[in-house]
Amino acid sequence: MNIREKQEQWEQTYLSKFASLSMNSKGREKPEMPCDIRPIYQRDRDRILHSKAFRRLKDKTQVFFAPLGDHYRTRLTHTLEVSQNARTIAKALRLNEDLTEAIALGHDLGHTPFGHAGEHALDLICSHGFRHYEHSIRIVEKLENKGQGLNLSVEVRDGILNHQTTGRAMTLEGRIVRLSDKIAYLHHDIDDAIRGKVLTEEELPKEFRDILGHDPRSRLNCIIHDIITMSEGKPDILMSPEIEKAMFGLRAFMFENVYTNPKVKKEEKKCKDLLIALFEHYKKNIEDLPEEYQIPIRRGEQEEQVICDYIAGMTDHYALHQFQELYEPKAWSI
Repeated sequence: MNIREKQEQWEQTYLSKFASLSMNSKGREKPEMPCDIRPIYQRDRDRILHSKAFRRLKDKTQVFFAPLGDHYRTRLTHTLEVSQNARTIAKALRLNEDLTEAIALGHDLGHTPFGHAGEHALDLICSHGFRHYEHSIRIVEKLENKGQGLNLSVEVRDGILNHQTTGRAMTLEGRIVRLSDKIAYLHHDIDDAIRGKVLTEEELPKEFRDILGHDPRSRLNCIIHDIITMSEGKPDILMSPEIEKAMFGLRAFMFENVYTNPKVKKEEKKCKDLLIALFEHYKKNIEDLPEEYQIPIRRGEQEEQVICDYIAGMTDHYALHQFQELYEPKAWSI
């Protein structure tokens, strides 16, 4: 019996009857020889962690575009906070931590530069539309690894696709990530908004603070404990009605007072216009795309899709640099 088989045996003995066991995975689209050390979900986690798309998250906007302070969240730090919250819940419920972590680390791989502003821009200009969770799947199935994809398991891809509010993953581990995503961005976005002097702790609705807590740590602790308590021994991931109502009430407050706040959104139109300009330029000048993006076009991929892939994969700074290269005149020098 090799190390992987011993770990699979441990899962079968220790994990909850509701856990997704590695040995019961629906497998990969392209069959592979199993690793002798790592179960399938741990291997998926490692592939995501070592992907280029994951590394690019460090320079993609979460909420505040190009903040000057060192402590504002990026899409990468958001992803790490989602992962930590999700693993805490999964471990307490004796669910599969490896699967949970793989979904969490991969859930935002498809995000554009400039956060949701970039997503809205591509959705507006691409004839087929754009949704970051669908693009995350395109990345792991087709774009990463020089066009070969990461060949992730069915369960990980399902969790990534269904992390959005309206989604419902097939596994409890995927449902944990869906909630953990909201828990993470709600708490760290409040923290960043207070840091950016967009709001104060006292301005948060008292009715929700009285239920969840009067500081970020207390609220995080309250919600995670509630999910664990309500879900333990049950075939679903649940919240008590009171906590769920307060959390989503606080989320609605954030949408009204932070995510759509003119002070926060004042640069958003510029970001959208920049990406739209890049898209229109490459559509008229397809030869300006890097060679690695010319190859799929020569193989029959639609030009618009390839342009969308290229722009969605850009970091904030790379998108700015490309725009400057194309549209800002340079001083003459010999």
